[in-house]
Amino acid sequence: MSFKDQVAFVRQHIRRNRLRVFMTVLAATMGTAFLIVLASVGFGLQKTIKDDILSNQMVTQIEVYSENMTDAKADAMKEIGHVEAVVHRKQLAPAAVGEIGAHRGHLNTYFTDFKDEQASGFRLAEGRFPEKPGEVIVGSQFAAQLIDESVEVEEGEEPASYEGNVIGQTFTFSFEGGNDESAPATWPFTIVGVKEAPGKDWAFDGYLYLDESFMEEMGSAYAAASAGRPEEEGMPFTNSSVNVYADDLANVKAITQALKNDGYAVYSVSEEIEQIDVFFLALKAGLIFVGTIAILIASIGIFNTMTMAVTERTREIGVMKALGADPKLIRRLFLMESAWIGLIGTVIAVVISYGVSFAANAILPIIVDAALGGKTGDSFEVTFSVIPWQLVLIASAISLTVAMISGWRPARKATKTDVIGALRHEL
Repeated sequence: MSFKDQVAFVRQHIRRNRLRVFMTVLAATMGTAFLIVLASVGFGLQKTIKDDILSNQMVTQIEVYSENMTDAKADAMKEIGHVEAVVHRKQLAPAAVGEIGAHRGHLNTYFTDFKDEQASGFRLAEGRFPEKPGEVIVGSQFAAQLIDESVEVEEGEEPASYEGNVIGQTFTFSFEGGNDESAPATWPFTIVGVKEAPGKDWAFDGYLYLDESFMEEMGSAYAAASAGRPEEEGMPFTNSSVNVYADDLANVKAITQALKNDGYAVYSVSEEIEQIDVFFLALKAGLIFVGTIAILIASIGIFNTMTMAVTERTREIGVMKALGADPKLIRRLFLMESAWIGLIGTVIAVVISYGVSFAANAILPIIVDAALGGKTGDSFEVTFSVIPWQLVLIASAISLTVAMISGWRPARKATKTDVIGALRHEL
């Protein structure tokens, strides 16, 4: 019996029992679609969390913590293999203020090496990097910190902040506190660059970035001015922070381990992502297990359909065996039918699953935003469902395997049908 004849034999029975086969395919479709959609929620949440983490910081950045960080230690980190750049920032501890005309505000200040910043991927929204002494870079929210206190505003209104373009503006830097006699000197700085805004609306970036060459001069001036103030004795002038940048994401883990071996406490995105991946791997495995139960329930329908097929075809089976049909051929015919039911159900389920996934990602964010009164903002981006090709393969393999197993026993029963009894069989 040729393969074409085998297919025709299977199609003949399917057409004869369209309603029953349709209901069986429907059950297989629902079970497989349930598995895919359920597991896709795990993939969607994983993507949302990872995208949120990666959008807030550079994936090749490694934060290094040490109580006794020095420039020599930071320079030594540059010798580690695959390190692209090392940025050693010193954050100014004493309170400082900046003034542009009548606008005045407190400053969060970093001393840094701009060459290292450029090598690390420090991005500017406008302007350029400093090339001369006295040139600085400011954060995207720097101007919003400068307030004109002489302008009266109504209660509940925003204060009158600086609204002009800060590029090219010269402002005065000084330390806050002290009387006129003890107040340290002031420094004029010209803004030549504005740092690129953070990826999230809630992230703050109003920092002032000074060349580290000013640190010694300012430190001496501040020490002289604060002499005799008990509340400021023992307070450090700066607090160090070091960021190491790998040349590729694949090398972040090795660099992180090297820094740990040197005794540093470190944090990198790769470690956090690794932990997230482990958690979601367990979650997705659980969701696939739950979805598999739905397919197993659908397999009952396939088993019943194939058992009825064997019963209805008892006479046909007897004739085939009487004509010398091999038992393996008879078993193959019934397994082909159960496989066909599983295959059609799987294909339809995949199409439906992608449709449900697309609809969920389009509609659910709108519903959530409406439920929260439209307060989610433009930065609210949640992917509720993602269906990777791996999930489709896993679900298809489970569905087809269950379909074949469900049809195995009825097919085996068909091969053991007694020829004489089958020929006498009447429905």
